[in-house]
Amino acid sequence: MAANTTTKKKPSAFMKPVQVSEALAEIVGKGPMARTEVTKKLWDYIKKNKLQDPKNKRNINPDAKLAKVFGSSASIDMFKMTSKVSKHLKEAEAR
Repeated sequence: MAANTTTKKKPSAFMKPVQVSEALAEIVGKGPMARTEVTKKLWDYIKKNKLQDPKNKRNINPDAKLAKVFGSSASIDMFKMTSKVSKHLKEAEAR
């Protein structure tokens, strides 16, 4: 039998709205917004301000705003960036 096509899929955890910290809001704007949107806006900021290391594109060289989020002004690998950013996100309260 064919599956019922009228049932809606449960949205993924990445699409759930999250609240962003004040430090992160300076970069991506006020929440709540989906994690995917936070990531997109973060990368837009990094590219706009040319914060990717030109020699090693995997590294991000934070400016003052991004250093507040990462907790350091030292260069960071883009794959480690996610764990630093996740500390600035919390699930938005249901209404």
